[in-house]
Amino acid sequence: MEAILLLAHTEPDGSLAKPALEALAAAKGLGGELMVGLVGGATQAAADQIAGCGAVRFLAVTGPAFAEPRYSTDAAAAEALCRAAGAPLVIAPATSRWARALPGVAYRLGGRVDTHATNIAVAGGGPVVTRWFYRQRMEATLTRTGRPWVVLLEAGCGAAWSGAAGAAAVEAVAVEAPPTRTTVTGVQAPQADEQTIRPDAKLLFVAGAGWTKKQADGATHVAEAESLILGFLRAAKASLGGSKSLVDLSGEGEAVLRFMTHMNQIGQTGATPRHPKGLSACCHGEEPHVVGWRFVNQRRAINLDPNCGWARGKADVLYVADAFEVMRHVNRLLGAPVG
Repeated sequence: MEAILLLAHTEPDGSLAKPALEALAAAKGLGGELMVGLVGGATQAAADQIAGCGAVRFLAVTGPAFAEPRYSTDAAAAEALCRAAGAPLVIAPATSRWARALPGVAYRLGGRVDTHATNIAVAGGGPVVTRWFYRQRMEATLTRTGRPWVVLLEAGCGAAWSGAAGAAAVEAVAVEAPPTRTTVTGVQAPQADEQTIRPDAKLLFVAGAGWTKKQADGATHVAEAESLILGFLRAAKASLGGSKSLVDLSGEGEAVLRFMTHMNQIGQTGATPRHPKGLSACCHGEEPHVVGWRFVNQRRAINLDPNCGWARGKADVLYVADAFEVMRHVNRLLGAPVG
């Protein structure tokens, strides 16, 4: 098996995040000689974190210029690490930072790149990459002869490496940071309990357009729907998804859930999350939407229509009931707002 370089960037606290550890586990599983390349403002803590992974070399580009994600500095650092390692196979987590920079690095090295890979294994004595096409409806395996071959592995597709920490001997790779025109002055982000997209959550809650429609009393209750959904998300630590019908309402002048955006959309033209369990409410369960549930293991739905799409083999359990009543009761049990 060819030599392998794992590329990873540090988090603000100097550690390696779960996607990097997943990529490390995939790289170790190939059985080739492993090297690790790190980029960040400080890299020793990250190297010590994975000191027991069996890598023969730890290379690092370190400095304040490489602490923040930026194409020019990230590409320069990654290129220098690839040249210093000389590995024909480069594996990296498909974070937004590497997804932006590494295709350009592969071009500079005269190599090839594959993104959105879900697995990498050995077959016929060489690496074989697995990835999905057409919104996860077709799966393909790829091999390449061009080297270096850069592969970006999607998060959540494999187990993360876990091993003993230690003291790693890190080889510094000198890189002159390219000129930049931007300065990072800080980060503005919502509080953790206001985040509605939580990739690591055990439960996915998907809201459909029915939440904004007229209810049994002939009136809409959008404000109550917002309170019920947000209360449930906070109490259950769930991640929020939405149907295309619901997220499109914002452009049609209809009453909308203010926290719902196109980033929450699940389905053929949205995301395909990987949560152990999923609960849908006020969504009909049509095929273009249910495609996005492909990797959700346990599916349950709440709908007043006993003949909706969920009832046709697309959900494990269908509750034929009013979603407002069900979620009020669930929130009472969780100690969350009920409207």
